[in-house]
This record gives sequence, C-alpha cells and structure tokens, in this order.
Amino acid sequence: MSHHLDQSRSISRREFTLEWALAMLAGVAITITGCSSDKTSSPTPTPTPGGGAASSDVTGVVSANHGHIAVVTAARINAAAGFDLDIMGNATHPHTVTLTAGQVQQIGARQTVAVVSTTNESHNHTVTFN
Repeated sequence: MSHHLDQSRSISRREFTLEWALAMLAGVAITITGCSSDKTSSPTPTPTPGGGAASSDVTGVVSANHGHIAVVTAARINAAAGFDLDIMGNATHPHTVTLTAGQVQQIGARQTVAVVSTTNESHNHTVTFN
C-alpha cells in the first residue's frame, strides 16, 4: 500500500497545528477552498437574550489561511448594514468579502454565514462566521 501526498495541496506542520488548534478552540470546522491559506477564528460569546445590541466582535474562520483576518466589529453588527470587509490582516495581499445586511444580522445572531472572498493572486478564500 503506497501513501502519496499531493505536494501542491500540502500545508506545513505549523500551519496544520495552528488551524487545528484554532478550530478546536472555536468549535468550528475549517472548510478548505482555494489554492492557498487564510485566517482562523476564536470563540464568540452567546448573544444577549432579547435581541440586545451586540457586545463583541465576531471573528470568521478563513479557509486555507496564510495571514488573513476577518472580523466583523460589534459596531458593524449593531449598524446591521451591508458592507465590504477587508480581510488582508497579516497576509501579503488583500481580499474582501461582501456582506449583505441580512448576513450581518445573522452574524450578530451567531448563525453560520459562509462567504467567498474576491480572487487575488489566483486564489480566493471561504470565510465562515459562527
């Protein structure tokens, strides 16, 4: 029985460990798409009962992450308007994701929202907010 790894889709041990640890802490599954890496997520608090204003930012999990950061601030959630989110973070190139007003409201309610970023340097990323 031969084990063959496709080197074009490999990630380093460090990247794997980071993605695994962040997924475990966030309680989410990482969806791998695109041809490179992206950002991770941290746990988010339970929303305030009664639909009160969001009190914290929500961090998204960026597939195939290589330094991108996707954070919807509490102010954006409370405004409940659509906007383009820059997820460049610590990466060497930019990407954006477009969020509709409905998606921002879902993110504020801690519902799962997955969006695909713009394509740059021949790849894109899926950003998942929980």
